Amino acid sequence: MQRYFDHHSLLREVVSHRLTALSGPRALLVMAAHPVAFAGFFAHTGALDDPYGRLRRTGRVMDAVAFGTRAEAERMTAPVRRAHSRVRGVLSADAGRFPAGTPYRGDDPELLLWILAALAESAMLVFPRAVRTLSREELNELWLDYREVGRMFALAGDEMPPDIDAFERYMADMYASGDLCVTDAARELAIDIVLKPPVPVKFLAVRELVNQVTVGLVPAGLRRQYGFKWDPVRGAALVGAAQVLRRLPV
Repeated sequence: MQRYFDHHSLLREVVSHRLTALSGPRALLVMAAHPVAFAGFFAHTGALDDPYGRLRRTGRVMDAVAFGTRAEAERMTAPVRRAHSRVRGVLSADAGRFPAGTPYRGDDPELLLWILAALAESAMLVFPRAVRTLSREELNELWLDYREVGRMFALAGDEMPPDIDAFERYMADMYASGDLCVTDAARELAIDIVLKPPVPVKFLAVRELVNQVTVGLVPAGLRRQYGFKWDPVRGAALVGAAQVLRRLPV
């Protein structure tokens, strides 16, 4: 049976590890920092009502892509592509440099790339800290795998950075571009949903650990926009948090 990825694929190793799921909250915050993407992929679709449900659904699709046959991957990604094609709207209020009335659509390649990039970058940051170090060559291989994922969500090859160097330049350019603006609604997502998910009391300490990692790996400019506090002590604690994560049972 034909598959997009075989057992040698780095994408398989990364997405199959339970600790990679810890990249999900960070990915949500990065996605939501783009106000047009936030309107199109969160507010418009109702994902704000169940953002962790959205992450679980994304995880199931990624599992089908990484481990399933090509037919299974197509069956799982086709409804997502159709849903994206139906998303159309305009910003209801000014958001950073984007004025009210700015149109958006769910199949806009620039917005799709931002969503893919947030997932990929977050996995690239969390996996080496929580599981094992990735070499430069492995990071490039992983991004090339994510490019294949992007193609399944209707991105053309020339609409995505060709290699890890170009991907990192793209992310740096986006963070410096002025396009990212954390709206009040995105800030509410961060505080009330991402950082305070309902968990049993016995897991509160783990939640705080995950939050430490999430906030620490968000770029400083976005941290300030979200209103997260950070200082050298917290920065040093992030290193210790990574060591704890490596010892968590999986």
